Amino acid sequence: MDMIFELRIYTIHEGKMEAIQKRFEQHTLGIFERLGMQVYDFWVDETGLPKLYYVMQYKNREERDRQWDAFRQDPEWIEVKRKSEQSGPIVAKIEEMMMKRAPFFRS
Repeated sequence: MDMIFELRIYTIHEGKMEAIQKRFEQHTLGIFERLGMQVYDFWVDETGLPKLYYVMQYKNREERDRQWDAFRQDPEWIEVKRKSEQSGPIVAKIEEMMMKRAPFFRS
């Protein structure tokens, strides 16, 4: 079965990189795991730009949509987001790109 991948690029508000990394490390990744969401890999920008990059892996588009709907409605996530953004929003912009592996590439 061909998996699909989603590249997510988060542009972070100035001065909030530590806050977003802490939120992922202490809360978000655990919520993802509990909801069956699979993070394929995760990066911070090497040049110092306020950006995070990560790739999620799914069986199909329906699984992706179902998982993100569950995440957005998750009471733990709602509370974590509320508390972490008491001094203002952390994420300025989210870019989402859906991808599938090129048929000529074998890892």
